[in-house]
Amino acid sequence: MRRLLVSLTIAGIAFACYGIKKAPVPGAEQTGKYIHLIEGRPVAIVANQTSTIGEEHLVDFLKKSGIDLRVIFAPEHGFRDLAGAGENIKDGRDPATGVPIISLYGSQNKPAPENLRGIDVVIFDIQDVGVRYYTYLSTLHYVLEACAEQNKKCIILDRPNPNGFYFDGNILDTAYRSFVGMHPVPVVTGMTIGEYGMMINGEGWLKNGVKCDLTVVRCKNYRHKTLYEVPVRPSPNLPNMTSIYLYPSICWFEGTRISLGRGTPFPFQVYGSPLLPDRGFSFIPESVPEAKKPPHLGVKCYGVDLRNAITDGLVPSPMINLKWVIDAYNAFPEKDRFFTTYFDVLAGGPVLRQQIINGMSPAEISSTWKGGLQRFGTIRARYLLYK
Repeated sequence: MRRLLVSLTIAGIAFACYGIKKAPVPGAEQTGKYIHLIEGRPVAIVANQTSTIGEEHLVDFLKKSGIDLRVIFAPEHGFRDLAGAGENIKDGRDPATGVPIISLYGSQNKPAPENLRGIDVVIFDIQDVGVRYYTYLSTLHYVLEACAEQNKKCIILDRPNPNGFYFDGNILDTAYRSFVGMHPVPVVTGMTIGEYGMMINGEGWLKNGVKCDLTVVRCKNYRHKTLYEVPVRPSPNLPNMTSIYLYPSICWFEGTRISLGRGTPFPFQVYGSPLLPDRGFSFIPESVPEAKKPPHLGVKCYGVDLRNAITDGLVPSPMINLKWVIDAYNAFPEKDRFFTTYFDVLAGGPVLRQQIINGMSPAEISSTWKGGLQRFGTIRARYLLYK
C-alpha cells in the first residue's frame, strides 16, 4: 500500500506540474464518442481484464447496451482470467455473456477470414505499457492487418501509457522480427496504443502495405508527461507501478540465466541467480499460477532487490538503465552461459549482446542509439495525439 501511495503521489505531482486538473479518462469510458459507430452493426472485440469502464468490464457494458457483440478475441494471458506468460490461450466461450472467445496467442496470432465473417467493426481495447517486447503490440498489428485485408473497420479505444513520458533504446533490426518485436522501433516507444496503431497503419508496416479503416478514440486529460497509474494489472507478472517502470530496463534478463523473480510475490522487481555472489539479498522462486515453471524453481537466487525503486528515485526515469544487466553479466562466473538465444530476439538483433560482451559502458552503448532514436522521433511525431 505504501508503494502504491508513493506512486499515486508522483502521479499527482505530474498532474500539478503540467497543469492537468483532472485524471486521464481512457477512450473506453467516453462512450458517446463511439457507441454511435457500432450501434446496429455486428461487432468483434479484442479485450482482456484491463478493458474496463470504471468497475465494469467493457464487454458486459456493450452487451447491456444492446450492442451486437459476436466475437471476443483474447491476447496473451487470456480474456478475463490471467494466464501465465507463454501459456497457450484456448478458444472458448465467455461464461458471463456467452460470447465465443477466439485466442490470438498460441497457434493463431491473426484473426482468420472465417473469424471475421459477418463482422462490420472490430474494437481494440487493451492497456499497453509502451514497451516493444510487450506482445499486445503484435496482436494489434495482426488485428489491423486482418481488418485491412477483409475490409473491416477497426476502432482503438485509446488508453494512457504508463511509460509514455519518454522513448529510448536500440531500434529493432527487422531481420530479427518476432512476436516480441515486429517493427523498427526502440524498446520504449513513448506512444499510446492508439498512436502506435496509427503508426503501424500509416507507415505501411502491414503486409503488402495494406491500410486499415482505423478510428482512434482519444483519451481525455492525458499528456505524454503524465505519470499514469494503471487501474488494473496489465499482465500477471507486472503487478504494480514499480514493476511497470522497471520492465523496459530489466526485461533483458528474460534472455539470460538470471531470474526476474517470477514465482515470487515481487516479479520484475528483483533479479538474481544461484551463481551470482551473495550480497545480502536472496529469493527462492516457487510454482505459482502466474509462473508455474519459473527459472531456478526451488533454488535460492542471490541478486539485487529493486522493490523500493520508486522511493529510491531509480524510477520513473526518462531513459533505459543498462547498469543492471551489465553488472549481472560482469558478476556472473560462467560468461559463456550468461546469454540465451532469446536475448537477441528481445534485443532485436545481436548488437547489444556483443556490446555487453565487449565491455562497453551503459553510456557508450546508449550513445550508439542516438541516430536511430532521432529518426524514430521524426516518425513518431507524425502520429502523436497528445502534447
